[in-house]
Amino acid sequence: MLKRIKREGWRIAGVEMPESVSEHSLRAAQIGYVLAKMAGNADAHRVCSMLVFHDIGECRIGDLHKIAQRYVKADEERVVREQTEKLGEAGKEIFALWKEVEEQSTKEGIIAKDADFLEVAITAKEYMELGYPSAKDWIENVGGKLRTPSAKELFSILLNSSSSGWWKGLKKK
Repeated sequence: MLKRIKREGWRIAGVEMPESVSEHSLRAAQIGYVLAKMAGNADAHRVCSMLVFHDIGECRIGDLHKIAQRYVKADEERVVREQTEKLGEAGKEIFALWKEVEEQSTKEGIIAKDADFLEVAITAKEYMELGYPSAKDWIENVGGKLRTPSAKELFSILLNSSSSGWWKGLKKK
């Protein structure tokens, strides 16, 4: 389901075909792994696992953007609990990983949340460069939410870079 559910907040910025929740989760997991390695004292595999599962509740409730959340309250914890309870020990672990991100109760949970925010900022930068200037709001909002030095460092780099800069100079001459 997460492959079919789009990140609805981007529609507010005018993006007609926004990324899916699963695309967001994959890149957030990759960013989380890197952030944990940069931190040096965190379990990168745990952070990555947290991010793989951090949006699983959206399978059942969809992606409620911040404006919708102003009016609608979803019980995501109940959703995730119901999704995982029949999976035995694996389900308990998945629920605990999800909860750790929600509560940011450990260094890994904090890193995972920073990775989630950083992925949003990176996507916003890409959308801005594709002609959606309203996406800048997402970048500005993320800047004040990051807690780890490694996430703040990558965010600073993001502000002064182009999303297409990585491939320039790599073409065969």
